[in-house]
Amino acid sequence: MTSATQRILVVEDDGDLRRLIRTALLFEGFEVIEAADGLDALRRLDDSPPDLVILDLMLPIVSGLVVQEEIAAHAHLRNIPVVIVTASTQPLDDLNVPCILRKPISPETLIAVVRKCLAVGVVRGVS
Repeated sequence: MTSATQRILVVEDDGDLRRLIRTALLFEGFEVIEAADGLDALRRLDDSPPDLVILDLMLPIVSGLVVQEEIAAHAHLRNIPVVIVTASTQPLDDLNVPCILRKPISPETLIAVVRKCLAVGVVRGVS
């Protein structure tokens, strides 16, 4: 299975949801790196870029929107697919992110979206 070597950074401040996401991903053979806030996420992105980022928008210290902007702005990060996880009902079209999960999420839906996003890669407009 190719996912055995794929590393996913999970950025979620809700510990219970982060554990649920981690467990679902580990069960499917992914390697999981975790961050509980946006600043920690930025540090982990700089240390070793993952194959995919699962990113909550509402984070302490540095928001998920800022993390997403940083990913899109840096050449060594901009090709990393991002799955946005949010409880917001607002349209998120301006984020230019093809993979969005609305809370609450099920493990099955999470895995399906992660696989889709990894297969499709990054689909961002050229600025």
